[in-house]
Amino acid sequence: MVFDISIAITWILFIALFPMAFIWLRRAWRIFVKRDYSEVALKRGEGPANPGKWAPATGIINLAAGTTALVTIVGVLLALFPYKTWSAIAGMTLWMKIFADFIVSRQAHSFELGRKKDKEKE
Repeated sequence: MVFDISIAITWILFIALFPMAFIWLRRAWRIFVKRDYSEVALKRGEGPANPGKWAPATGIINLAAGTTALVTIVGVLLALFPYKTWSAIAGMTLWMKIFADFIVSRQAHSFELGRKKDKEKE
């Protein structure tokens, strides 16, 4: 086996699955068990007005992504998944997690349409 860039990227993806799975499962644990909503639907580092409303959605996203990453790790270590399968699962999990978190964070932070009223004049 010749070491080239594709093998290096494959190893980076596989090794990156470990901390991603840990962080995502830890976030789900914090949301569902500890009721810590400090990382729920953040937009520019700020939480929504009602984080408890968006906690189940964020928790489910983190639980699903963490579980999928963990199953992928076990599948690779037990040689259950060929390269194309596990790399596709890992890539889709990462991108879907990013998109789902983005959607939830934008839905949680409402905005007003139209002109902004000057609060000093009122």
